[in-house]
Formats: sequence, C-alpha cells, structure tokens
Amino acid sequence: MHMIKRLLTTLIFCLTPALTSMAAPKLPNILWVTSEDNGPHLGCYGDKYATTPNLDALAARGMIYTRALSTAPVCAPARTTIISGMYPPSTGAEHMRSMTSLPDGFRMYPAYLRELGYYCTNNSKEDYNLRKVGEVWNESGRKGHWKNRPKDKPFFAIFNFTVCHESQIRKRPHNPVHDPAKVRVPAYHPDHPEVRKDWAQYHDKLTEMDSQVGAKLKELETAGLADDTIIFYFGDHGSGMPRSKRWPYFSGLNVPLIVHVPEKWKHLAASDYKVGGSNNRRVGFIDLAPTLLSIAGMKPPAHMQGHAFMGKFEAPAQKYGYGFRGRMDERYDMVRTVVGERYIYIRNYMPHKLYGQHVNYMFITTTTQVWKKLYDEGKLNEAQSHFWKTKPPEELYDLQEDPDEVNNLANSKKHKGILEEMRRAHREHTATIRDVGFLPEGEIHQRSKGSTPYEMGHDDKKYPFDRIREAAELASGMNAKDLRKITGLLKDEDSAVRYWGAMGLLMQGKAGVEHGRKALGRALSDKSPYVRTISAEALGKHGTKDEIARAVDTLGKIADPIRNGGFPSMLAMNAIDHLDDKAGSLVPLIKAMPRVPTDVDGRFKGYVGRLVETTLKELGAQGGADPKKNRKPGKKKK
Repeated sequence: MHMIKRLLTTLIFCLTPALTSMAAPKLPNILWVTSEDNGPHLGCYGDKYATTPNLDALAARGMIYTRALSTAPVCAPARTTIISGMYPPSTGAEHMRSMTSLPDGFRMYPAYLRELGYYCTNNSKEDYNLRKVGEVWNESGRKGHWKNRPKDKPFFAIFNFTVCHESQIRKRPHNPVHDPAKVRVPAYHPDHPEVRKDWAQYHDKLTEMDSQVGAKLKELETAGLADDTIIFYFGDHGSGMPRSKRWPYFSGLNVPLIVHVPEKWKHLAASDYKVGGSNNRRVGFIDLAPTLLSIAGMKPPAHMQGHAFMGKFEAPAQKYGYGFRGRMDERYDMVRTVVGERYIYIRNYMPHKLYGQHVNYMFITTTTQVWKKLYDEGKLNEAQSHFWKTKPPEELYDLQEDPDEVNNLANSKKHKGILEEMRRAHREHTATIRDVGFLPEGEIHQRSKGSTPYEMGHDDKKYPFDRIREAAELASGMNAKDLRKITGLLKDEDSAVRYWGAMGLLMQGKAGVEHGRKALGRALSDKSPYVRTISAEALGKHGTKDEIARAVDTLGKIADPIRNGGFPSMLAMNAIDHLDDKAGSLVPLIKAMPRVPTDVDGRFKGYVGRLVETTLKELGAQGGADPKKNRKPGKKKK
C-alpha cells in the first residue's frame, strides 16, 4: 500500500505541469497598429481618392467600424481615454497636458494584461494626461517589440506611426503624388489651391503610413505569428486638418478602426463580426481597454466606463457614443458631444468663444492661414465662414444628409424629438461619469488635493455636481430672459457656481454686463481668481472707462504665473488677449513677467509663454523678457 501511494504521488507530481498547462487556456497575441491625425480617409472606407492597399487588404479579411470614436479630438486626452478605460472629464484629465492621477487601485490596462500573462510593449508614444504608477509596460520606447518577449509568452504590442501627423501635412518641400485638382474639399473649407495642396499632401502621407502598416503586418506573417494574432488598426483622432483635429464634430472624433480575428480565435470575435464587412456599432477609445481584458478572459473592472465589444465579456451594443473638448493647448473651451447612428449632438458650454480660436500650433498649417485671411476679406460663403464665428449653445447634424456637418438642425421643429433625446443622453452621461469639467481647470486640482479628481468628483461636499452643472446650463443657454437668475449665481457660496454666473454675463455681452454690472464689480474682489478673471474680462469688454481700468488692473495682478500659479495665469492671459488694445497698458508688465509656471507639469509649462507672445504681437509690442526667464517662487496672492 505504501509503495502504491508513493507511485501515485510521483505520478501526480510529474503530471501536474502538464495538467496545469492543459487547464490554462492559451491566450491570443494582440497587435495594435495605430497612426496619428487621420480620419477614415482610406480606400476600404469608400474614399476613392485614397491609395491605401495594405489597409484595404486588412479590411477585406477583417471588419471595419464606421462609427468608431476617439472620444477626444486631440492626441493626449484621446490616449488618456485608452490607457485608463475612463472618460478624461471624469478623471480631471480632459485638458491638454493637465496632469492628474487615478485613484489607488485603478490601474492602466497594460498592468492588468501583464498579470494575465501578456508581454506588453509600446512603440513608442505615451503622451497621457495621467501619471503612471508602478510598472505599466514591459517595454515602452522605440525598441519595444514582441520579439523581446520570453519564449512562448503571448504578447500585446503597439506600433504607432506618425508620418501622417498634422506637422507632416505642412512640411515643405513636398513631392506631390495625389493630384490636388482631384481632391474633395469639404463644404466648410474654402476651395483654394493651398487648401487643395494640404488635403492632397495629407493623402500622400496616408499612403506612406499604409506602406509602413503593410511592412509591420508582413513582419508578423514572416515570423509565423499571423494565425495566432488578433490585429487592430486605428487612427488616434480625426485628420490634422483644421476643424477636424481639436473639434468634437464627427470629422474630429471619427477614426478608422479595422479588426482582424484569425480563424483560430473566431470565438473571441464580436457577435456581429463579419469578414469583409462593415459595422456602424458605436464603439470608441473608451471601449478598447475593457475589450482587451475581455479578449484575455478577464471581466473588466467596474471603474472602467467603456463596454467590451468582443471577447468573453462582450457587452450589448450601445446606442450612443460620447466625445468632448476641453482646453486645447493655450485656449480654453468646453464642448460635449453625443453620436448616434445617424445624428450628432453638440453642447457648447462656452458659446461666446470662436470655433477657430487662435491656437498657435494650428495656425502653422497653410490651410488655417488662408482660411482666416479669406474670411477677413469677406470672400467666404456661410458654411465656410462658420468656423470664424461664435457658437450656438446646441448643434445637431444629420450625418447621412449632411456629412460635412454644416447645416445645424438644433432649431428644426422636425428634429425637436431627436434633439431632446440626445440632449437627455448627454445630461445622463455627464451625471453618470460625474464630469468634473464643469469646474475651472485650476479648481479641479485645488478641490482634489489629498485625493484625486475622480474621488473629488464623487464627493458631493467637495463637488456639488447638480448645482454646478445647472449653473453651467443656465449660463450657457444664451437666453436674455435668464439674466436675472444668472446674475444671482454670483451670490452663491460655491466658487464654481459664481464662476458660471460671471461667465453667463460675459457670454451675453453688453446686455449681460449692463444687467449684472454691480455684481461683476463686486466679483473683482472675489476669493476665487477664476471668478475675478471672468468678471474682469466681462467688464473689460463692455464696461465703462473706469470699469475697464479696474478690470485691466485685476487681470494684470492675476497674470503672473509664479505669484498666482499656472492655471489662474492661463485664464487671465486669455482674458487679456481677448481685450485687444484695451489691455495695452499691461504691455510693460507682460514683457517683464516670467512666462514659465512652476506649479504644473510637462508641456503645460509652455502655454503661458505662447499666450504672452501672441498677445504682445497683437498689441504690436513684441520682445522683452526671455520666454524661458523665471524667478524663484514668491508668496502666492490669494
């Protein structure tokens, strides 16, 4: 008996590795091939002008999604959505390079994949608005590659191509391939030779990108991995052309998404997967992290706000997709978008701002310069002029009948039901995710000290969401009948409500200032620099001579990024720039002022300097202090 027990023990010991291997299902490799600044301008999406044979071939053996959304129309917030599986307005990360943190226990998706057995590589761009905690990638950089993984270990690998980035559209000299005369110019752009050149060069760059994608797919095949690898291809937001990148129209949010699932792994494909087919299911960057985990057999964590669209935990198709726009580089804005099967709804919370605010980086593109010049010369039609005007509170477009989104149906009686339904979906969405974008950017950070913006957003004491959102809706509704209520907001105990009160009066221009003059004057002494700034901008634009002088003096005191911090400085410099020559007395102060905040991270540090240069140029007073000049931090003024 003793001998038999020993034999059984030995047999079990020997068989255990094999049994464990049999019990643990093998995982598929996953390859993400991504490209920058391009919409679905590919042959497989019906663009006959495009030359994209490799992606067309991938689509023929996979499936394309026609309603895929990047969630944000610009790189850093879009990538932030992907890495976290959360909407940046819920994590305080919606603004360009405004660095925030996730709560303890919330991890970036590669950390989960690595626990599941994946070797995760990113080649090579990160560019998140969220701080990385712990080890996220096995490799992240230009040397990151599946080849470096341990033997027989499944991989998740990203390869990102930048050849079609916005910066490459305007790179000269350029040897044209696509004929500019044959390009389709969207209805919102002027049909001008320089615009045609930029669109043609954009398509040339897409062809180069397609070739790079083809080489990467060939490398996978040569390595004998094609049959074991699920492939995703997608762009990171709309094209780098103006009114696509940075704007949450469909043209800025819609991205190409092609998914190929080899035969061996078809059981992990979406329930509506069809080889060579297309799908208008609303999917987006918010869904990528939960989809990856679902493919790997893990139920997505509850804090992830997207929905897996394939794998073991595939969720039902969603009726709507969502997008947003926050601060774009040095310019503030707040826009939220809802995308359905046919219609897109846009809610503008700062309708007094131009669509085409002067973002320095965007104005390097020839199309932007030509477009603005033609507008100033009065040579554009209504659809082409729209971009250089202020916004309505709401927009509604029929993507089937009006793919260029130039005919706003928000006031159409025929579409009233659709508008109300999509407006309701927007409000439910912001409440569900506890959108903290209703706060001035600096208050997102201020109110979340000691925790995170996400946690602050779920604390009604720190963030009375309903009251603040209601104030924002009232202020941005642009209804003259609401001026009394809007003025009353300036008496509220919450600084964000007061901020929206000042904003509402500013939005309604001269009439708003005349109605709320006394309240705005008192608000120049408000405890909040954001309330003071917006109140000063309103009085500086539409006040009396004495009020303008007080307003300009107030803005000058807030503008210093060292004494007051980067966020108040940014808002104040935007206001000063909007006052044009009324702020001329501030030129000596602005010239001498330090331009690099010390209380913010990364590339945000350069935005105040950009505003200084733009403002001085517009005032005809360039030069002065070195943009890199700084001084030791002093005591911040309250």
